[in-house]
Amino acid sequence: MVYIKSQIGIKYKRMNFLRRHWYDIGGILAIVAIPLLYWYQSHLTHYQLLMWLSIVSLFFHQLEEYRIVGTFPDMVNKVMFKSNIPDRFPLNTNTSLVINVYIGWLTYLLAALAGQQFIWLGMATILVSLGNIIAHTFVFNIKGRTLYNAGMATSWLFLTPCVYFFFKIIHQEHLVTTTDYIIGIPLGIIINVVGVFKPIQWMANKETTFIFKKS
Repeated sequence: MVYIKSQIGIKYKRMNFLRRHWYDIGGILAIVAIPLLYWYQSHLTHYQLLMWLSIVSLFFHQLEEYRIVGTFPDMVNKVMFKSNIPDRFPLNTNTSLVINVYIGWLTYLLAALAGQQFIWLGMATILVSLGNIIAHTFVFNIKGRTLYNAGMATSWLFLTPCVYFFFKIIHQEHLVTTTDYIIGIPLGIIINVVGVFKPIQWMANKETTFIFKKS
C-alpha cells in the first residue's frame, strides 16, 4: 500500500511538472529542431519542410503566451470569461496541457509525419494557426482594448508565414485535391472549436488545484 501511494505521488509530481513546464519543453524542442531541419532540408520536400516549421512555430507561439510574456492565461480568464479567479478559472494548468500538448502538439506532429499523404490534416492544423492569428490580432485586442497580447508577435512572425506558404506550396505544386478541402476545412474548424475553445469550458472547475503561478 505504501509503495502504491509512493508511485501515485511520483506520477502526480511528474504530471504537475509537465503542467507547469510543457511550454518550456516545447521551446527546447524548437531550438533543437531548427538546426536539424536546416541540416536535413535537402532531403525534405517543400511541403514536408513547411509542416515541420509549422510545429516549430507552434512551440515558439506557446512559449510567448506562457513563458516569455506569460500573460495569456490571465488574459483569457479575465478578458474572455470575466473571471474573478483568473489564476485557475475557467482555464487552468491541466486544461492548458490538454489543449496545447495532447491536442495541439499531436495534430501538428501527425501532419508533419504524414506529409503529402494527408494534405487535409496539414490544412486542418494550418487553419488552427489561422484561428490563432485572428484571435490574437483582433478578438483579444478588441475585447481587452489593447494593441498587443501575449502570442500576437509570434502569430505574425511565425504562424502567418506558415499559413501563406502552405497555400502557396499546395497550389503551385498541385498537391491539393477537392477531397482535401472537403475534409481539411471542416476538421480545422472542429479542432478550433472542440479542441481549443470548448475544453476551457468543459474542464472548468473553480475548486481545481491546477493553478497558474503568478509571474
